[in-house]
Amino acid sequence: MSEVIKSIILGVIQGLSEFLPVSSSGHLELAKHFLGTHFAGGESLTMTVVLHIATALSTVFVFRKEIIDLLKGVFVKGWNEDKSFALKIVISMIPAGLIGYFMESQLEELFEGKVLFVAFMLIITGILLLISDFVNSKNKDIDYKDSFIIGVAQAIALLPGISRSGSTISTAILLGIKKDKAAFFSFLMVVPLIFGKMAKDILDGAYLNTGISTLSLVFGFVAAFITGVIACTWMIKLVRNSKLRYFAYYCFGVAAIVFILFLF
Repeated sequence: MSEVIKSIILGVIQGLSEFLPVSSSGHLELAKHFLGTHFAGGESLTMTVVLHIATALSTVFVFRKEIIDLLKGVFVKGWNEDKSFALKIVISMIPAGLIGYFMESQLEELFEGKVLFVAFMLIITGILLLISDFVNSKNKDIDYKDSFIIGVAQAIALLPGISRSGSTISTAILLGIKKDKAAFFSFLMVVPLIFGKMAKDILDGAYLNTGISTLSLVFGFVAAFITGVIACTWMIKLVRNSKLRYFAYYCFGVAAIVFILFLF
């Protein structure tokens, strides 16, 4: 199987799994291993980041009206709800931004085919989803302290196998925030973080000599974007309305399959 075909498969997996609380990065690492891709740590992380950029753009595309309205509110004189919401997004970015900046090399080592580690992290994701599913969500609005706590959850989700949407939505629910508000904040808070990571990598020249062909990156990007747009339009509603325990069972099942394949 060519690397381009493998990249398309990875793009489809990213597009589908980004909007469900099942860890897109964990699924990408498992897929890279079982597809037999030969990306080293930095190369693997580059592919992961490129695919995440694609789904971040698909999020922007789907939420374009809400984002435009938010930006209009930000540039209006005087303090308002849109400026407050934007500040909460910025606050939520701080933990992951700091860890990503100061611990990038350590994170790269976790993107080197450590599938058993991913399986363990999927179990943790499942446990978190299971716990949050038994909590009655309230109609609380996200305040500044909540946004930072949710940001810490996002930072922990830099580990492959910990679902970013799962950890942030679950944390928000545990804080008493309504599921639909938690889902919207979760999907939106990652967009500037990913674009910031992309800008840093471009300035550092990280994409100039990645060892991955440009064609593979392009096809993976396009596949992730198209799949992400399609998935986002109907999966967001699924995340908001479904029982999180079913996603927990799925995480447990994937982890069990990985353990069985490696042990037997």
